[in-house]
Amino acid sequence: MNWITETLRAHPELAIYLTLGLGFLIGRIRIKGFSLGIVTGVLLAGVLVGQLDIPIGNTLKPTAFLLFLFAIGYKVGPQFFSGLKKEGLPQVFFAIVMCLFILMSTWCISLLMGYDAGEAAGLLAGSQTISAVIGVAGDTIKGLGADSAAREKMINIIPVAYAVTYIFGTAGSAWIVATIGPKMMGGIEKVKAACRELESRMGNDDSEKPGFMDAMRPVVFRAYNIDNEWFAGGRRVAELEEYFIGQGKRLFVERLRKSGRIIDKVTPGTLLEKGDEVVLSGRREYAMGEEKWIGPEVNDETLLEFPVMLLPVLVSGKRDKRTCSYAGRRVAELRAQPFMHGVSIQKIRRMGVNIPVFQQTEIYAGDTLELVGRKPDVEPAAQEIGYPAPATNSTDVVFLSFGILIGAIVGTLTLHISGVPLSLSTSGGALIAGLFFGWWHSRRPSMGTIPEAALWVFNNLGLNIFIAIVGISAGPGFVRGLQEAGLSLFLAGILATSLPLLFGLFVATRWFKFHPAIALGCVCGARTTTAAIGAVQEAIGSETPALGYTVTYAVGNTLLILWGVFIVLLCQ
Repeated sequence: MNWITETLRAHPELAIYLTLGLGFLIGRIRIKGFSLGIVTGVLLAGVLVGQLDIPIGNTLKPTAFLLFLFAIGYKVGPQFFSGLKKEGLPQVFFAIVMCLFILMSTWCISLLMGYDAGEAAGLLAGSQTISAVIGVAGDTIKGLGADSAAREKMINIIPVAYAVTYIFGTAGSAWIVATIGPKMMGGIEKVKAACRELESRMGNDDSEKPGFMDAMRPVVFRAYNIDNEWFAGGRRVAELEEYFIGQGKRLFVERLRKSGRIIDKVTPGTLLEKGDEVVLSGRREYAMGEEKWIGPEVNDETLLEFPVMLLPVLVSGKRDKRTCSYAGRRVAELRAQPFMHGVSIQKIRRMGVNIPVFQQTEIYAGDTLELVGRKPDVEPAAQEIGYPAPATNSTDVVFLSFGILIGAIVGTLTLHISGVPLSLSTSGGALIAGLFFGWWHSRRPSMGTIPEAALWVFNNLGLNIFIAIVGISAGPGFVRGLQEAGLSLFLAGILATSLPLLFGLFVATRWFKFHPAIALGCVCGARTTTAAIGAVQEAIGSETPALGYTVTYAVGNTLLILWGVFIVLLCQ
């Protein structure tokens, strides 16, 4: 044991990897559906390893944190600026109102409890599950005029307060929004009915079928034996596809078996007759039931054995010589374009969240559309819409490095008002830079590429390396701080978590008059609580709340991180 301790002290980088491994393991443990989460797991593992009194340098921690913040800004940047458009402004204003209430309610609770800036920052970080506040608040405290011992004490109490309040911040948020939220809107059945009505209005003609998650329906290729009298005398492929459109369906004829011979290249003028076998492609909700009209479905392996392409495409936010931007348009408008013949949209991904594929769903710059169809159809459509995503697996490190550098330098600029230093700090500057550079990339996707897999690494490792070092450094005094904080901090966390959520639910429905599903999504987004949006979607059986989640998440994530600066200045 002494040998292990001395080895970790001599090589503190090994202690960081030990903490990460233990933390991710702890964070994945689920008991009756509940888990501490990766960040809290890493923090607690760091505290445990920190009991060995391992010295950690000060360079790696801010380096990892700046990488994390830039990646967060880069990810939400397109939605942050897209929300400033006319249709997104109500959600932006709602997120601002809710975030201001979060800041003021946390400040008032801190004043009532007599908390210093460190305890208040930890309360904000844990109760709102915004881990980045730990670093932003710590950077701000370092710039205060207090003596070094007082500053160190405040910085060390932040992770303690975070750990105490985080548990209810996560589990409590999901319970309040998913259980109390629908009750405030007239009951769960009323909310479900409102979701079905909205889905129908937005072009989902399958809302009454049980067992379907709307944004998860795949595109299918199915074969039928034609025996309907409608085909007596022969019908052209174009006639059949026009008939489907008249029925509100998008189905395409992909292949044909006629007189035992397979016709691979089907044209609009190809003749369809009784006895032919035809392959139709389209979203599952359109293909279901066609055996009752066209004829029985057949399992013709040879006919169905052909390659199909699935191509993720990043939607361009800027019109140029090569592409016409479809950002801001509806799915129905995109589907109506001639180049979309034979192409189906399987998924819309926005900031890692699946968005329902309805006719009236608005497409944002930076969205990723999963196109499905035959290669000769899909590739031209992808070129019209934007850029295949990812166009490369390589990260533009020049873009990444100079983005962080420029943002951090801007963040160091300090404005003194009545002797009080005001600054974004290097961390706040990196976040703002990430927002701008992420938006820039959505306008010019050929520049500044950071693949989604790389973003995951930057987000998770960047944050958790920072948290690991925080836990290891705070380890020796963590238990003492926890004893001092006690039960009162946990109760303060319950109050700081609950009040903003209840306020947000009331304001979203009564003041902003959002649709119930959109209101639930907006509350989850403004509070940046992924656990809650998942719980809401499961409770009401619909992914429609995601339509209110992404814009408010982008705004809320930005403001709540910056509140780490403000809460310290308010409580100093």
